[in-house]
Amino acid sequence: MVRNPWRKPTQRKLRSLAVLPVLALTATAAGCAEEVNTAGNTQAGDKIELINDGQLTVCTHLPYEPFQFRNEGGKTVGFDVDLVDLVAEDLGVKQKLVNTSFEGIQTGQVFETGDCDLAAAAITINDERDRVMDFSKGYFDADQALVVKAGSDVSGLDDLDGKVLGVQQGTTGEEYAQENKDKHGYQTRQYEDLELLQQGVQNGAVAAGINDNSVLLYATKSKDALEVSTEFDTGEQYGIAVADGNGALQAKIGEVIDAAKQDGRYDEIYEKWFGEAPPKEDGGEGSDESGK
Repeated sequence: MVRNPWRKPTQRKLRSLAVLPVLALTATAAGCAEEVNTAGNTQAGDKIELINDGQLTVCTHLPYEPFQFRNEGGKTVGFDVDLVDLVAEDLGVKQKLVNTSFEGIQTGQVFETGDCDLAAAAITINDERDRVMDFSKGYFDADQALVVKAGSDVSGLDDLDGKVLGVQQGTTGEEYAQENKDKHGYQTRQYEDLELLQQGVQNGAVAAGINDNSVLLYATKSKDALEVSTEFDTGEQYGIAVADGNGALQAKIGEVIDAAKQDGRYDEIYEKWFGEAPPKEDGGEGSDESGK
């Protein structure tokens, strides 16, 4: 088992972007580490170490449409996939996607075991996760929302007294549901992924489901049986995660995101998946909207 090569033995969080000396990974079934020359302003003189030659290995969790999901041809596509493609292109390598549990991502386990270089799965940045991994700057704003069967009389949490609310395992939606369950008198039922959660709402196994507003609003465009009844202002942001202490890759991702927002590539990706221009950031530049 390959342990996180960037983490100090004390397991303490590295808060600066200073990069530890490059450590050699021992050969594993995944292959040997590769050093990639960095360009631009990324930690001048440092190199980014990748776990596999010629590829940026990316952990994700499917399906979470439109951020990452398999299309009709079986290819994994989505907003996050396109965004990380920009990082891979900048590094001169190809993106390789690894589908894994969201629990393994949000706990940082995928980095401890050396499964991936980064994780991109509409991951909300929060303090608990930030203690075990490092994040890029936020690239997409997020809030929570309630999804119900079309025509349901459930318009908010107050209407769930004595009922069951569906949640996705390991998400901030689940956290929000747990924090409010005693106040509103509902029980929760856990689902492994977003698709199963939506199916639970459609077949009446749960009275409602909670998840990010972006994915639920997107789903209701093609699923007439579902509707979003309300949204909750939770003020979250998605970030791309790297192993704790991997400052070189963290900085590179930030550079690529900044460049994409400046030259219009971010807007193109946003419009491709959401059919409209992104909301304006403070200061007037285009960018983000609605994290697990």
